[in-house]
Amino acid sequence: FPRRNQPGTKQKLLGHCSRTLLISGNVSGIALFEATERNCSLSPPYLPNTAVNSSLRLQELRERMHFSNISAYIIPGTDAHLSEYIAPRDARMAFMTGFTGSAGTAVVTLGKAALWTDSRYWVQAERQMDCNWELQKDVSINSIAVWLISEVPYGGKIGFDPFLFSLKTQEDYRMSLESSNRSLKSMPSNLVDQVWKERPPIPPDSLIRLPDRIIQRSWQMKVEQIRNQMKENPYKPTALLLSALDETAWLFNMRGNDIPYNPFFYSYTLLTMDEIWLFLHTERVTEEMRVYLNTSCGGPLCVRLKNYDAVLDHLKEYVSSGSGVKVWIGTEYTNYALFEVIKPEDKLMSSSYSPVLTTKAVKDDTEQRILRDAHVRDAVAVMQLLMWLEKVVPAGKQTELSASVYVNDCRSKQKDNKGPSFETISASGPNAALAHYSPTGESNRKLKVDEMYLVDSGGQYLDGTTDITRTVHWGTPTAMQKEAYTRVLMGNIEISRTVFPSGTRGVNMEMLGRRALWEVGLNYGHGTGHGVGNYFGVHEWPVGFQGNNIPFREGMFTSIEPGYYKDNDFGIRIEDIAVVVPAHTKYGHNYLTFDTVSLVPYDRKLIDVSLLSPVQLHWLNKYYETIRRLMAPELDRQGLHEVKSWMLRHTEPLVDSKSSSTIRSPSPTLVTLALAVLCLFYA
Repeated sequence: FPRRNQPGTKQKLLGHCSRTLLISGNVSGIALFEATERNCSLSPPYLPNTAVNSSLRLQELRERMHFSNISAYIIPGTDAHLSEYIAPRDARMAFMTGFTGSAGTAVVTLGKAALWTDSRYWVQAERQMDCNWELQKDVSINSIAVWLISEVPYGGKIGFDPFLFSLKTQEDYRMSLESSNRSLKSMPSNLVDQVWKERPPIPPDSLIRLPDRIIQRSWQMKVEQIRNQMKENPYKPTALLLSALDETAWLFNMRGNDIPYNPFFYSYTLLTMDEIWLFLHTERVTEEMRVYLNTSCGGPLCVRLKNYDAVLDHLKEYVSSGSGVKVWIGTEYTNYALFEVIKPEDKLMSSSYSPVLTTKAVKDDTEQRILRDAHVRDAVAVMQLLMWLEKVVPAGKQTELSASVYVNDCRSKQKDNKGPSFETISASGPNAALAHYSPTGESNRKLKVDEMYLVDSGGQYLDGTTDITRTVHWGTPTAMQKEAYTRVLMGNIEISRTVFPSGTRGVNMEMLGRRALWEVGLNYGHGTGHGVGNYFGVHEWPVGFQGNNIPFREGMFTSIEPGYYKDNDFGIRIEDIAVVVPAHTKYGHNYLTFDTVSLVPYDRKLIDVSLLSPVQLHWLNKYYETIRRLMAPELDRQGLHEVKSWMLRHTEPLVDSKSSSTIRSPSPTLVTLALAVLCLFYA
């Protein structure tokens, strides 16, 4: 989770690829120095050819800052919808700094410029930025505020684009600057856009509607479902503002192509009890789409199209239209520009997430069925990759990049495939110790039989989004590698088989994924799981195992992905997608458990069966039975007989040759009791 998770072990991205070459001359003894990172202490400074010259951009930005009477300007690395993945046209931080990492904040004053990013990207920043920029390594807003107080004169104003600030971000800056006599200045006209003369345009692609064969609820049904929730809310909102891109896409069963790896389109929706206002780039709406949205009528189920940029003015107009107006917003994805026009406060109603996001999190029967189907086809592609690698890696010619290309090509041949759901993490040996590493031409390693290999990949299909990680070893793993892998697998199994009351939060059971690792002093520094959607984002909020996720309910899909990363050596992650299903218990009702829908076997060579409890071993063998039952017919249907044979070999039952297991799992009763205690603790 590049945006949502704390860095933890996801550190020093590309750091192990940094190389310094020092060659001593035999004539004068002067060293020839070639480096991949900048050195601003030299005179003149040394800049690698990967560094971007930002001098002219900074000069033009500062001219506009001076004209706007501000002493500093904050440039976040997000878009107006606070998206995890952003389009190239929203990469303002990258344009100004040259730094293309997925997380960071840039700040420019009239005399200095600085970038804040976490440890994953320090080396990358040193390669891509010129010496106009300082690199700051404490990424907290308080750290940025302290720097601003030291650089901005007393009484100075600090400009920011309110469309790029969340409510929390604005409040954190305001609190950190309080009593310093420096103040924030909201500037809806973005200064970087004024400097960025060749800013990428909006993609010309027309928007699409999902075919009826994969839809259970029409957009009209969804609108009425959300309106009913508005009616039932005791605070009686008169309108609902939808800002996150997946909210509007879900509500209208529409998709676009504006964001890499995500089938979204720039949009907002303002939904009232008798009107629907859809803000988007209207020139991309075909006549067929206008008919689909009922744009020619004026009733409560007729969509009124307005230009994307008109949302702010329209919202102002609506808020001022009467004393009984109350606008419901989800604070996690509403930007500050829209929030600050909903005045006075009695016209605002807020919750962390909008009712669209919480409703979307629970898949209907059709969505569950087709998302399971997508994972069957996706498993075919991953099996093809793993079988191919077993055959070709010993020859020593394949690389991280070639493996990434291969799995994407396998997916592209599957029905309804729309491309990858994120940039494939194909990592060998020490590169796999960087939890979210992706290979580049510079960092690309050859795959070797004596190194562990981690591949985290996913596909977008018309009927579902997939995300799966497998870790393998083609040679002889060390005892430590085998134990670490098995304990990661134990964590995956413990969460997957857990029985819990409906309404339990993921954060209250997340420790089950870490327990086997903790027992031997191991851990991992990323989250344990996230939601996934039906042809949506691969990280679908608000489902998962973090503190700001909503409680689990039947029909939710989540990843389960514990891991372990040994610096400069290897990395392990085992990630599956699972759906929340009813659990049949002896006495209680309304209990739930997980059903794993990812269908690719684990590496048998890395499993130390003696560490598994009988219950864990039973779960694993039942899972392998499920893979055989669901995948064998699909592989036969596709005529992939060699892949079927590979699958059957790798899903043979595992047997513990010893009479007892080293580590025993607690009974489901004890697990349930522990969860109950945790629920009380977190209540």
